[in-house]
Amino acid sequence: MRLNGEIGEEEEKKVAECLNTQAYSISGGFSQPQSQKLVVGYALTSKKKKSFLQPKLLCLARNKGIFFVPIDLKRPLSDQGPFDVVLHKLSGKDWCEVIEEYRQKHPEVAVLDPPDGIQHLHNRQSMLQDVADLNLSDCHGKVGVPRQLVITKDPSSIPYEVAKSGLKLPLVAKPLVVDGSAKSHELSLAYDQFSLTELEPPLVLQEFVNHGAILFKVYIVGETIKVVRRFSLPNVSKCELAKVSGVYRFPRVSSASASADDADLEPGVAEHPPRPLLEKLARELRRRLGLRLFNIDMIREHGTRDVFYVIDINYFPGKYNLFVLKPNLLYFLIRFRLIHFLNLLPMN
Repeated sequence: MRLNGEIGEEEEKKVAECLNTQAYSISGGFSQPQSQKLVVGYALTSKKKKSFLQPKLLCLARNKGIFFVPIDLKRPLSDQGPFDVVLHKLSGKDWCEVIEEYRQKHPEVAVLDPPDGIQHLHNRQSMLQDVADLNLSDCHGKVGVPRQLVITKDPSSIPYEVAKSGLKLPLVAKPLVVDGSAKSHELSLAYDQFSLTELEPPLVLQEFVNHGAILFKVYIVGETIKVVRRFSLPNVSKCELAKVSGVYRFPRVSSASASADDADLEPGVAEHPPRPLLEKLARELRRRLGLRLFNIDMIREHGTRDVFYVIDINYFPGKYNLFVLKPNLLYFLIRFRLIHFLNLLPMN
């Protein structure tokens, strides 16, 4: 499986087969004929366009009547199109106002996704609150969030704030704001209280949970769920905690290059979270966040089988360029557009 570049011939074949069997089979007996085209206006960063809108995918989509059209940011959005779906991943107050105004004026267009829901995931304090408010303890496992503390003040206040909150070392430090930059995905691991003053607010401090050095990335496209394993930070023993001090900084830990899908792991570490648990978690987060394209980073507490923690949620992440999700996204665009259109029809 290729993670970057164009999809290969075998992958292209699988994408085509998936679209042939899924794209025009809509639940409830409705179907969209191949002669009716679906126009998707997109506003994406240059990096996102390069990784996601690859030539072979565009060709496959076009053969199924799906056309991706770039949105010109220099022109009023309402003057462009007409679009059936608007797919976007841009930040900034101006763009949020543009897309929100467009949603109000064009309710017939399916916008993926609402800007207020996306903004909710740009702050690590708010992004996990919806998980913390869930009660999933009776669904083949338990899902929670690590205890955390938001620091916006002077670094010298961090040891006092940590002691007052009762958080236990070591602590994972992450930037409070997620803006898509590489820096916003960097993290640090602080082993002792004195080294906490080396951190740079605004940030979120999370209690480190031993998880066997494996992280589960749960990708969600509408109702479709795909789970992959990534290598993560190793466990920290009590002996190590007593001997090690300082702050250790890490680049993005769960990058595609850290894939653990083919690694020889202990069954208790490698086993994916239970499917019913993931389905309920995804369903509840879709409802609470109002989003359809996002991923969840989960870990399993080491030594347990059914205790999980969500440590991050990302909107429309780069790993959607995994070919296995591309046919699902194309199918989802068609199905979402149809359901959205049916919901707009007046009731008899």
